[in-house]
Amino acid sequence: MRRINPKYLRIAGIAAAVFVLIMLIGGFVAYSKREVLLQKAISKAKSKAKRDYNLDVKIGSAKFTGLSTVAFTDISVIPYQRDSLFSVKKFDVSVKIFPLIFGTIKLADVVVENGHINLTSIKGVKNFDFLFKKKKDTTNTGNKVDLSELSNNLINDVLYKIPDNLSLTNFLISFKDDSSRMSASATTARINDGKLTSTINVDDGTAQATWHFDGKMHASDKDIDVKLYADGKKVELPILQKKFKVKLNFDTLTTKLTKVSNGSGETKIYSYLSVRNLLINHPGLSTTDIIIPNGGIDANIFVGSNYVSLDSSSVIHLKKITANPYIKYTLNPVKIYELKVHSDWQNAQDIFDAFPTGMFESLDGIKVAGKLSYNLNLFYNASQIDNLQFDSRLDKDNFRIISYGKTDLGKLNSTFVYTPYEKGKPMSPHVIGPENEDFTRLEDISPNLRNAVMTAEDPSFYKNKGFVEESIRKSIITDIKDHKFKRGGSTISMQLVKNAFLSRNKTLSRKIEEILIVWMIENNRIMSKNRMLEVYFNIIEWGRGIYGIAEASHYYFGKSPSELTIGESIFLASIVPNPKAGLYHFQPDGTLRPGLHGYFNLIGRLMAGKGLTPRDTSAYGFYGVRLKESLRRTIAPVDTAVADSLIKQTDESGVGVEPVYEETKRPTFIQRLFGKKDTTPAAKAEEKIKETNEMIKQRIKQEISTMKDDYKRRIDNIDTAGKTKQDIKDEKKRLKQESKDKEKEMKSRMP
Repeated sequence: MRRINPKYLRIAGIAAAVFVLIMLIGGFVAYSKREVLLQKAISKAKSKAKRDYNLDVKIGSAKFTGLSTVAFTDISVIPYQRDSLFSVKKFDVSVKIFPLIFGTIKLADVVVENGHINLTSIKGVKNFDFLFKKKKDTTNTGNKVDLSELSNNLINDVLYKIPDNLSLTNFLISFKDDSSRMSASATTARINDGKLTSTINVDDGTAQATWHFDGKMHASDKDIDVKLYADGKKVELPILQKKFKVKLNFDTLTTKLTKVSNGSGETKIYSYLSVRNLLINHPGLSTTDIIIPNGGIDANIFVGSNYVSLDSSSVIHLKKITANPYIKYTLNPVKIYELKVHSDWQNAQDIFDAFPTGMFESLDGIKVAGKLSYNLNLFYNASQIDNLQFDSRLDKDNFRIISYGKTDLGKLNSTFVYTPYEKGKPMSPHVIGPENEDFTRLEDISPNLRNAVMTAEDPSFYKNKGFVEESIRKSIITDIKDHKFKRGGSTISMQLVKNAFLSRNKTLSRKIEEILIVWMIENNRIMSKNRMLEVYFNIIEWGRGIYGIAEASHYYFGKSPSELTIGESIFLASIVPNPKAGLYHFQPDGTLRPGLHGYFNLIGRLMAGKGLTPRDTSAYGFYGVRLKESLRRTIAPVDTAVADSLIKQTDESGVGVEPVYEETKRPTFIQRLFGKKDTTPAAKAEEKIKETNEMIKQRIKQEISTMKDDYKRRIDNIDTAGKTKQDIKDEKKRLKQESKDKEKEMKSRMP
C-alpha cells in the first residue's frame, strides 16, 4: 500500500483547523446577534401576515433560552374584523443544528401549552376565509406548475416540520356556525422519539367521546403508522349527520405512510388505509345502515407534472377478496378522466360473502360456486365527450347458484304474488298467474304492443344479456352534458327486476343490486326471455293504480290486450316511463294531444324499418286512438302548454304524479296594475317551455355547425385517386347537397 506524503497530511490538517476556526467565529457572531435576528424575523413575519392576509399577529415575548431553542408566550392571531383565530400561552421550539447548517429547518422539540384554534362561520362571515383567497403572483411567467415537484416539496416541507419530540397540553380546536358546534380538546399529546400517544376529548353538542391517536411517527423518515380509536365506543361525528345527512362511525382507523420518492418526473407516495366495522348511512346510498367489518387499501398515489393518479399497483382488500383500482385525472392541456378496476379470478362465494351488510338485502344468505372476475374501463376526454369509452364485464368460470338466500330469484317462473309500492307503502297485492283472470299470457298480447314497447324500451331484448353497453355509454354522456342524472339506460330485464324484487327507493346500493340480480338471472338462464317479457307486461304500472296490461287496455280503451291497434300500442309504450300521467295525454274529446305526434312517427318508423309494421304516412295510428268514452268526461279543458308541463311533473321520488287540472286563473286588475308577475300554472308552463325551446334551438344550431364543418372537411379531402375531374366535381356536389338536406332536416326539429 502506498504511503501518503506527510506534506499532504499537514496541508489537510491546516485546512481543517482553518475551517473549524471560521465556523467558530461565524457561530460566535451569529450567537451574539441571534436576538436581533429573531426580532427582525418576527417583525418580517408580522408584516407579511398583515400585508398578505390582513391578520393581526401579537406576541407577548420571544427569546432564546438555549443554543437553538426559542420560547414564545401569549401568541394571538386575529383576522381583521373577525373573531380571534388562534391563541397560545406557551410555545417553545428548538431546531436541529446540523440540518440548519445546510439551510434546512428540522424541528427537534416542541412544547405547546394552553392553545386554542377557534373556527367560526356566523351568518356567512368566516374567520378563516383568508385561507381560500388566492394571492396574486407577480412573478408568474406563464409557465404551468409541475405537480410532481409541487407535491414532493409540499410533502417534504410538511413532514420535515413534524418534530421528533412533541409535548402538547390543553390544546383546544373548536368550530361553530349558525346551527352547530364542535370541539376537540387534546388534554395530552406526545411524540417521544417517534412514538405518538394522545388523549382527545370530543364534544359536538349532542355527544361526548374520548379519542386516541397512537402509533409510530417518524415523519422526517416518511415512516408513519397511526391508529385512531375511541374509549369504549365507536369514533363518530354526529355533526356530519346533522349537516350532510351522513351517519358514519367506525371502531378503528389505521393509516400508514411507508415511502415517498421522486424521480423521472413523478412523485410516488406509498400509503395504506384500513378501517374496522365501518358504518355508513346516507339516503342516496342506502335506506339502511351499511357495515363493512374489515376493509383496506394499499394506496399508491403517483403525481406527474400534469396528473394525479391512484396507480394500478394499489390493492383494495375486502374480507377475502382483492381488486386493483386505477384512477387518473389529467389536468392539461385538456382534462381527462380515467377509471379502471380489475380483479383476478376469485371464489364466487368469497365475493358474495364480502358484500357489506345491509347493502344487498335480496342476496343475503345466497350460496354459490365457481369463480368470478370483474373488469371496468372508463375513459373520458372533456374535449371529446361523445367519444367516451365504457366497458364493464363480470366474467364467470363454472359459476352456479347452489341455493337462494332471502329472495328466491326463480319465483317468477311460476305463480307468485306481486305487491306494488307507492311512496314506500304497499298497495293491493296482485296474483301473477292463470289463477288471476286479469293475467295475460304473452301469446294473448297483441304483437303491436309487444313490438312497440320493445322498440321504445329495449330493441335488443331477445339478443342482449340484460345490459346494453352502448345505451349505458350514451346515458353517461347525456348525464355529463346535462350535469345531472337524467338518462338511465335500463333494459326490460332491469325494469322487471326492479319491479319484481326490489324497493322503489332510488339509491346507489339498490341500483347495484338490480344489476347483480339481472346478471345472475340472464347468465344462469333462471328465466326464459319469453317468460320475462310475459311477467313484465303483467306487473308494470300503466297509470295510477293500474297494473298489468289487461287492466291497462280495458281502462284506456275498453278492450282486451289482444285487440290493441298499432296506435293504441304506441300510446301505451309512450307512458311506460311515466305511467301516472297517461290519462293526461288525451284531450276532452278523447283524441291524443298533438305533442305525441312526433313520438308516434319515431317509434312507427323504427318498427317499420324492422318489418314489424307496414309503412304509414298518417303517424302510425295516431289519429285513430280514442280514449274510452266513460273516461273522457274526467278530462277538463286545459291549455296545451299547461298539459305538457303537468305531464312532465314528478314527485320527490322522481315518479310521475297525477296532476289535478284547474281552470286557468288570470291576474286580477290590481295585480296587473302594479305589475305583479303572472304566476298561474299556464304562465309558469309557458315560461318553462320557452326556456326549453331555446335550449333545444341552441343545441341544434351547434349540431348544424359541427355537421357543416365535418362535410367541409370531407369535401376538402376527397380521395382523387383514379377519378376524373367530372367524378370529383360530382362527388363534391353530392356532398354539398347531402349537407344541405341534413341541415334542412335538423332545422325542422327546431321548436
